[in-house]
Amino acid sequence: MAIDRLTGETVELLQALIRNQCVNEGTAESGHEIRNAELLHHEIEHPDVEVQLFEPLPGRASLVARYHGTDPDAPVLCLMGHTDVVPVTADGWRQDPWGGELINGEVWGRGAVDMLNVTSSMAVAFREIVSSKKRYPGDIVYFAVADEEHGGEHGAAYVIDNHWEAIKCDYVLTEYGGTPTASPDGVMVLLTSGEKGGAARRIKVRGTPGHGSMPYGADSALVKAAAIVQRLVDFDTGPRLGEMFANRLKALNLDEEMQARLLDPARVRDALAELPPGLAKNLHSCSHMSWSPNILSSGDKANVIPDYAELMVDIRTLPGQDGAMVDDMLREAIGDDLMPSVVIEPYFPNPEKFALDPSSSSTNTPLWEALEQSIQMAYPGAAVVPSLVTGGTDSRFFRRKGIPAYGAGLLSLDIPMDEFQNRFHGYNERIDVDSLKLTTQLWLDVMDRLWELA
Repeated sequence: MAIDRLTGETVELLQALIRNQCVNEGTAESGHEIRNAELLHHEIEHPDVEVQLFEPLPGRASLVARYHGTDPDAPVLCLMGHTDVVPVTADGWRQDPWGGELINGEVWGRGAVDMLNVTSSMAVAFREIVSSKKRYPGDIVYFAVADEEHGGEHGAAYVIDNHWEAIKCDYVLTEYGGTPTASPDGVMVLLTSGEKGGAARRIKVRGTPGHGSMPYGADSALVKAAAIVQRLVDFDTGPRLGEMFANRLKALNLDEEMQARLLDPARVRDALAELPPGLAKNLHSCSHMSWSPNILSSGDKANVIPDYAELMVDIRTLPGQDGAMVDDMLREAIGDDLMPSVVIEPYFPNPEKFALDPSSSSTNTPLWEALEQSIQMAYPGAAVVPSLVTGGTDSRFFRRKGIPAYGAGLLSLDIPMDEFQNRFHGYNERIDVDSLKLTTQLWLDVMDRLWELA
């Protein structure tokens, strides 16, 4: 069967993308996405495809490939996958995180889940359509984008702001979605129609320098910063339990009593504590503004009490929460005793490019309908449910232009949701071949339906 051949091609391309080690450490010099951009250029090169590489900084390359349709007025579909991955602590892995090995039906490696599986399957589906010379009314754009893992300044934001004509489109498919759950009532599949906002903060803490041999009563910036970390961890930002969260709970096949507790503001915290860790983390983030203190730096000499410390906090906001609310909550959590020593600033240098408000897309579109029909080919009768993704994606740059963007894909039923959640940016990241097959087929099925519905 053709899909078996294409699945094999997706596996091989995913392995190659993993092995290129395009690690984005959050610096302008990291990423090296040119490796994956050139690999993908070679994979999809064809006389009928217009390919452009955009490289705002050395090595930070994004690829845009366009396959023209038959009707210049028909809507254009963009398939967008990022090519960078987050760093790895290899000691925590059971396999080589850069090996891309196929073991017991799973491809192992950093990026296998986030999101090189989608990037590779999209490339294979795009190439298959081009090589078969199949033409749809609208253009298909394949966008392999750099710097997604650090806000998109050198990737999607750069291309959209400076080369819009190259990437211009009417619909976008990207990460992540297609998580199925089986229940007595049938299969329910979550697709992403919205995402939390990003409001990362840099907390600067002042102290008084002194000799490290006399710490009693010292005004150490590091000690105060450590206290702030604990206060942030202990602070309850409060739940927001709306319709989208309720739909997500329905998709999990939880018993009615647990669902009721998770939808009760007074009982949700205790209920989360009883769930599997991966699932609890996800549901907490779907229902709360989340704070994650991730970087603390202070001092430059072992025998000097530091007069300065800096804390980076990753903050994700829900609908209705803005930057002023974030800062008010931070001040409340830090407390009146420590606030005189503290300055709170946006973490990203260009906050206007990283909107605090969450973004979402209406599901009343031909593309959503095409996704529903295509998913139901794999899972007959499945209910397709809009969902909120807890991390940020490059979708927001398109949504700012009014362009619907969805996180899609399609997983097998072999991966429990809580296990899948744990693989994002975690140890032992891997994806099963059945999911690669389902996702590769999904892109082909969606494109067969989109322009009939548009």
